[in-house]
Amino acid sequence: MRQFFPVEDLARDERFVQTNMAKRMQDSRTAIDVKKSAKSRGSSNRLTPERHDASAAARSLMHGIMVGEIQALEGAGRTAHDFEAGDGSGDTIPFELKLDMARQAWDEARHVEISAKLSDWMGTELGQFSENTVLFEAACSNDPVLRLAGVNRALEGLAIDVFTQMKEFGQLAGDPFLEFCEDWMLADEVTHVKMGSDWLRKVTEKDPDRRAKALEFQRVVDKLFSFGGARGEGDESPIGLARRFRELAGFTDDEVDTIAEMDHDALEERKAMVRLAHETAGV
Repeated sequence: MRQFFPVEDLARDERFVQTNMAKRMQDSRTAIDVKKSAKSRGSSNRLTPERHDASAAARSLMHGIMVGEIQALEGAGRTAHDFEAGDGSGDTIPFELKLDMARQAWDEARHVEISAKLSDWMGTELGQFSENTVLFEAACSNDPVLRLAGVNRALEGLAIDVFTQMKEFGQLAGDPFLEFCEDWMLADEVTHVKMGSDWLRKVTEKDPDRRAKALEFQRVVDKLFSFGGARGEGDESPIGLARRFRELAGFTDDEVDTIAEMDHDALEERKAMVRLAHETAGV
């Protein structure tokens, strides 16, 4: 089997519609509409059944979860296969880390099945919303430690936030199927992030420069997926920051505070861009 599989060669049939993140976020049906301000939806942007666009937004987010789980499966599988077993130095990874990545791939396969059935339950067909492949791209680094930082800590950390929000949405909507399934997958995601946190620290224990480089890459991915402040602790953000679950997954208080600040800054940047667009248009 070939190693270091390029994103362009991912197996997809005609049902999948791939695009870049910018175009994906321009879809007015998304839960993360970067073109609107909090005032356009009332006092809160949080994804709840009370939002006027709740149905389309929830289905869009669920579809995004499903294709994201496909990429998470592909990424974990590649990491288990791409690197030889060793002591973690260079381009080797400990054999136990390979086992954890294989276990994660199995979890992600189960998540794909659950998410596909939830999408069908919510009335969504595969391909009704587009897919961007940034998650798998973060799993293409030649350094396995960067994969742990970018995928297991940054993107799986985002999954913790998203699943927590969708679980709450199901609870508020009186949908026990959605609530239960999201809670089930959330438990797995906490485990995946914890594995990434533990292995990153263990593998880089005697290599502070490598650790610093990995954490910097994590911050880059976190900022990229801040979606203009769409994730944050305030009600202006559609997706909440699941602080407690992140702490259980191995994030320190300082790390969570940094993500919260990053999300807040991204929100303020987005609001400034919206104001400028309105002023330019004479609104």
